[in-house]
Amino acid sequence: MASPVRPSIEAVFGALADGTRRAIVERLLSEGELAVGDLAAPFAISSPAISRHLRVLEEAGLIARRAEQQKRLIRARPEALDLAADWIARQRAHWNAALDRLERALAKDTPKRRKS
Repeated sequence: MASPVRPSIEAVFGALADGTRRAIVERLLSEGELAVGDLAAPFAISSPAISRHLRVLEEAGLIARRAEQQKRLIRARPEALDLAADWIARQRAHWNAALDRLERALAKDTPKRRKS
């Protein structure tokens, strides 16, 4: 068995930038492992297009494939989403702190209004 792909933040966000690929990942996360044909069924796109989407998702580390007899099964690798979640959490913390500092600075420099 091949070792798991070590995703990059660019590959994860790049793969998730496409709506079809996001829908594929969401479906795998909610329904679990699916055969390629079952996974492709709701999409009005060609088999080669589905294959390209799956390749991008696999290269980003977001899915894993395995063969079972004649079936090609796909499963989500939710741990790959941790890379994006961690980045988003760091950005949220940074911007919340920056906006809190701005709010304090503005409050300090803004004269209080008197009630009439």
